[in-house]
Amino acid sequence: MKQVLKTGLMAAIVMAGFTSGATVAQEAALNEKHAQAATNFRQSLYKLVYSNMGPLGGMAKGKIPFDQDVIATNAMRLEQLADMMSDYVKVDTRKFDVDTEAKDEIWENWSDFESKIDSLKTAAANLQAVAATGDESKYAKAIGQVGASCKSCHDDYKVD
Repeated sequence: MKQVLKTGLMAAIVMAGFTSGATVAQEAALNEKHAQAATNFRQSLYKLVYSNMGPLGGMAKGKIPFDQDVIATNAMRLEQLADMMSDYVKVDTRKFDVDTEAKDEIWENWSDFESKIDSLKTAAANLQAVAATGDESKYAKAIGQVGASCKSCHDDYKVD
């Protein structure tokens, strides 16, 4: 009987792992050093996002010419960076005095924050597909969708 209970419990744990999806669990910073390191990594990731969005924004605004290769490359990078966001933001640094523009609401509304990351991934994947067509008339709209996904997150989760 004990073996049946152990087997059933193990099966339930395994199934819970399979059905939980790829959601990244939050964790509290362990100490000031951990909070500072997590903040530095998070900010580095967002600097890379910014460096890839800059040229796209310039193209969408007509300040620089459209470049299909740059659009495709930067969209791919943005999708990859979005894949890393949950991992680099999961450490809750609120209890420590770190220099950050992250609002507390990130960790209070984690599922919404992750849904915004998913929106960025979707928009970046769409931008890659649009770039692959070479249809310059669709570039600005697709870039705008990426920018809108960024803005949505900034509006709710970034101190301005």
